[in-house]
Amino acid sequence: MSTSAAENHGQASNPAPGSGGACPPCVLYEDEHLLVVHKPAGWNTHAPSPWAGEGIYDWLRNREPRWARLAIVQRLDKETSGILVFSKTELANRSLTEQFTQHRVQKRYVFWTDRPAPRRAWTTRSALDRAGPRRISRTPTAHPSDAITRFEMDPEPVAITVPWAVGTAWPASLRIWQGRAWPVTGKTHQIRTHAAAEGIPILGDSLYHGTPWARLCLHAEELELVHPATGRPIRFTAPADFLTWPGHWLRKAVIEPDLTDAHRCVHGAADGWPGLYLDRLGPCLLATADRPLTEPARAWILHQFPARALYYKPHPRRPAHLPPDQVAPGPVHGVPVSEPFLIRENGLHFELSLREGGSVGLFLDQRDNRRRLLTGYVGRGFWLRDPARTPQTGPWTVLNTFAYTCGFSVAAARAGARVTSVDLSRKYLDWGRRNFLHNGLDPAAHDFLQGDVRDWFRRWQRQGRTFDLILLDPPTFSRSKSAGVFQVEKDLPGLVTAAVTLLRPGGVLFVSSNKEDWSPADFTRVMFESVRAAGRNLLQHLYVPQPPDFPIHRDEPGYLKTLWCRVE
Repeated sequence: MSTSAAENHGQASNPAPGSGGACPPCVLYEDEHLLVVHKPAGWNTHAPSPWAGEGIYDWLRNREPRWARLAIVQRLDKETSGILVFSKTELANRSLTEQFTQHRVQKRYVFWTDRPAPRRAWTTRSALDRAGPRRISRTPTAHPSDAITRFEMDPEPVAITVPWAVGTAWPASLRIWQGRAWPVTGKTHQIRTHAAAEGIPILGDSLYHGTPWARLCLHAEELELVHPATGRPIRFTAPADFLTWPGHWLRKAVIEPDLTDAHRCVHGAADGWPGLYLDRLGPCLLATADRPLTEPARAWILHQFPARALYYKPHPRRPAHLPPDQVAPGPVHGVPVSEPFLIRENGLHFELSLREGGSVGLFLDQRDNRRRLLTGYVGRGFWLRDPARTPQTGPWTVLNTFAYTCGFSVAAARAGARVTSVDLSRKYLDWGRRNFLHNGLDPAAHDFLQGDVRDWFRRWQRQGRTFDLILLDPPTFSRSKSAGVFQVEKDLPGLVTAAVTLLRPGGVLFVSSNKEDWSPADFTRVMFESVRAAGRNLLQHLYVPQPPDFPIHRDEPGYLKTLWCRVE
């Protein structure tokens, strides 16, 4: 069987029985034993540390309960794109581990280089020694640990034009040779090291002295193995595409366009555009930047992301001294959208407005967390409603504090919860009621309470009221006449302790912060201490960072931190 991302648009070609067929676009194939995905360049196979962004493996495990037991049997470098297979059962794990260990899995890679090859076809065999982040090719030892790669090169170079590179720091015209590589063994950086040793470093592989480029032009194009259950060969293919802007592939891997049309398109330095943050908001685009868009930047955006209109707003870290009317987005291209307008997220509809100052009505970086509320599955065997831990009597009750326009509330209500939403702003609560109506939900069946969260906590403590789930996603800083000043590092710990007193035994606490200089380790430690300060213990917890369309990079550190905690 051959499965192509191009032919199947990234959908699973054969979903497992009972799986419901719910698959993100990166999934090429799924059955009872295997999950095969198309990993985009720039995404780790797995998280390199507990506080780093999720790798594709972590993201998948936390997405669907049937993927909770995924096991890694192969890896691709972060910079390499292509086919990646995971096992779903013990049988598959044993079989695939054996096949990879014994070099019985056939893998074909395609790559580009801008250096002429010394010959058309050859096999490279060498020992690979580690030297910091690199590998060095040494004289072969005739030992089984030697790395072996078979190469084949196209005879003539090709002149190519890269439309998306126009107006960027990257050359828009290239002269390249295309090659294919069949790694007989599976060592780290094997193809990259061998290509460099043969004088044809891969385009974009600056680690191995290749010409700098927007991405590493190395792609795992084909993989053939023996199916662990049927014993028959099965082959997967995913054609390479080095001409599309790399950031597109990352978003195409995770965004289901039929369900979601609002997401991050460009995330600053992580996508090669320091200081520029671009969001798709249904029919329009919103660019947030340190300075007004240049004409080349505007042209590049509109070429990559066709839209009815492009809006611009100054980066919130820069114009803190400006009044709200100068922070609101303004149109810089196209026909302005009618206000307000609706976008889709995870199949839900939310009302947005570009005339309400710096915020448009929905924080896109919480998309995956809203999906967790919608599906009831947090990740890795963590269910919001777990009868084994919390025998349920009566309706599932959710408290959404700092509710803003009630995005979390809509997701929870759609999942069947009875939701109480609290916010200082009556305007935003009214906006939240409209979001309920946009999704066929009756606002009258839920509570929308104006006021300071801390005051409501004290009132409910006196009344002995409790909830099954409490959501805390406060602003980093706020000031109001009625509530005074709120500073997240100073005030959130006490808020968590108070919230825990309102949780039913076995209830779930959600805590999130976007304070950039609060490290994930310190945030997690303080939150755990705050839970214990209420005299309660943790039964279960899961830390999740920002979603993949907000990639974390050394030049664009992560900022969003979220803890899901089940409390005794």
